[in-house]
Amino acid sequence: MRHQAKALFLDRDGTLIEHIPYLHDPAKVRLLPGAQAALREAMAAGFRLFLFTNQSGVGRGMFDMEAVEACNRRMLELLDLPEPGFTRICVAPEAPDAESHYRKPSPRFIDEMIEVHGLDREACWMVGDSECDRLAAKNAGIRSIQVGPGASLRDAVWPILNTDGGL
Repeated sequence: MRHQAKALFLDRDGTLIEHIPYLHDPAKVRLLPGAQAALREAMAAGFRLFLFTNQSGVGRGMFDMEAVEACNRRMLELLDLPEPGFTRICVAPEAPDAESHYRKPSPRFIDEMIEVHGLDREACWMVGDSECDRLAAKNAGIRSIQVGPGASLRDAVWPILNTDGGL
């Protein structure tokens, strides 16, 4: 049953889809190489998936949550994951200078999901492309994987998928 306790917390822009600053047009959503394969393999290995994304364009008044949700829906269509797909999606709409609730590097979403879903902190990973992703993981006491520009998400997560979550 330990396999049920593993999770990947995934950033969206620059990790699963191409990074386009302040993306709000679903027609511009493009998966990054290896994203679909990585998530399917993670699910097959017993990892729960959580999307954890900062979307400060909302807090800055550049677009609304409906635009973010439309982009997320398009990403989910392109990923075409088997059920259950992502267990939860957390969108942090705060601008960097606003009071932060979930905005990374806050660990709040990770901590809440570990509690609610009985996850094993030792078997949870934050996967992202930025320093705030790494710091969110550090602040939550979980490990992180950095995905560099042009890198395949599948190549990045392959080592943990094949070591029982790093345990």
